[in-house]
Amino acid sequence: MSVWDDLVGQDAAIEQLRQAAHATGGGPGAAAMTHAWLLTGPPGSGRSNAARAFAAALLSPDGGESLGPEAQRALAGTHESMTIMATQKSLITIDEVRELVSQAQSAPVNAPWRVMIIEDADRMAERTSNVLLKAIEEPPPATVWILCAPSPQDVLTTIRSRCRIVTLRIPPTEAIAELLHTRDGVDEQTAVWAAAAAQNHIGRAKHLATNDDARTRRARILDIPQTLTSLGSTVRMAGRIVEEATDRAKERSAERDAAERAALLETLGVEPGKAVPPSVRSQVRRLEEEQKRRGVRARNDEIDAMLLELLSLYRDVLLCQLGLTEGWINRGDEERIREQAAASDALSTLRRIDVIGQARTRLSTNMTPLLIVEAAFIGLSNPWLTAE
Repeated sequence: MSVWDDLVGQDAAIEQLRQAAHATGGGPGAAAMTHAWLLTGPPGSGRSNAARAFAAALLSPDGGESLGPEAQRALAGTHESMTIMATQKSLITIDEVRELVSQAQSAPVNAPWRVMIIEDADRMAERTSNVLLKAIEEPPPATVWILCAPSPQDVLTTIRSRCRIVTLRIPPTEAIAELLHTRDGVDEQTAVWAAAAAQNHIGRAKHLATNDDARTRRARILDIPQTLTSLGSTVRMAGRIVEEATDRAKERSAERDAAERAALLETLGVEPGKAVPPSVRSQVRRLEEEQKRRGVRARNDEIDAMLLELLSLYRDVLLCQLGLTEGWINRGDEERIREQAAASDALSTLRRIDVIGQARTRLSTNMTPLLIVEAAFIGLSNPWLTAE
């Protein structure tokens, strides 16, 4: 086994990264090594996994060809010479990048390199990117930066011009199914279904394959179009969806938010159960505001995931209406797809797909989520109500 085993369908990228890891000769200063890398690829392509695998290869004596202690710590994100920045916020702050740049100046420990990973490099404003640019232009001799973004265009031109770009692709359904079967012990039929239903997103496929609640929730989402029979039912369904998304987002973040608040209060010297002194309330308020922004994004991510499931359904309906029976995402739902295909025409389905796309775009604005989902569901029930 090697550090590359979980990078499904990325043969070209693996070869490029593997050659670089071996070209280092186990330390800085060797030929063919670049101090800044940009890993790009659409969601589900495994950018973060590739970044960790490359880091593990750089930090391992054998270039990651075996899963030794160094490689295992790197893959787990706990290696002492490795720092990972991943954010749940809309933007990475300039102070966070300054702290990262400061850490990058430290010499590596028990390794030839200090590896700095930014998983969401596309979430930096220009001013923040310029702070990082200086560190990438003149890095310490033993520091390697690995940035991840959906595409090269999502990062500042001056940043990407100083990075070696490695492009990842969406892995094929069969490869993901094989990984779920061999690595996670999922039976073959469920693995194939999950890989297709997740639209070849490895992490989502594993979640669907191993979580009964996730499968049940997805089935309920695919039932939504059948419930949009009147304006009242449509509005009620929209309210329920937004409420459930909000609750799931709170569940995901509650424990982390509480731990962050407790850690901050301890740092500020506030005893448990005591009132927060006025002198430090501004710092606590900043944390609460950051957590609130993160919660908004988590809720919107839940809503967006629901819209993506509906989009997959209407995509299959459109393929059916066009007489195409191969490549359907929702395997096992053929009867549902054929019924919906027979109940409308391809032009109406295209309108519904446009309605979902518009709703996903609106999620990135300040528009109220309930209004976004209500408008989307009304458009799905009668796509011509939104025709221009």
